[in-house]
Amino acid sequence: MASNNSGSNRMEVPQAKEAMDRFKMEVASELGVPLKAGYNGDLTSAQNGSVGGEMVRKMVQQYEQGISGSGK
Repeated sequence: MASNNSGSNRMEVPQAKEAMDRFKMEVASELGVPLKAGYNGDLTSAQNGSVGGEMVRKMVQQYEQGISGSGK
């Protein structure tokens, strides 16, 4: 049976949304992207993509460190 949730950005753990929002703002700040709470339609796709890409890169790096047992 098909799901009524057509969005691919659904959080698997809804309680993690606040932490992910903080993480996104932190990464945007590091990259110099003027991300703000709420509407960000004035940003370019390159700006938004750089934030998302960096978030994924950091999450993969953290996961790899966790499975290798290294603390960095």
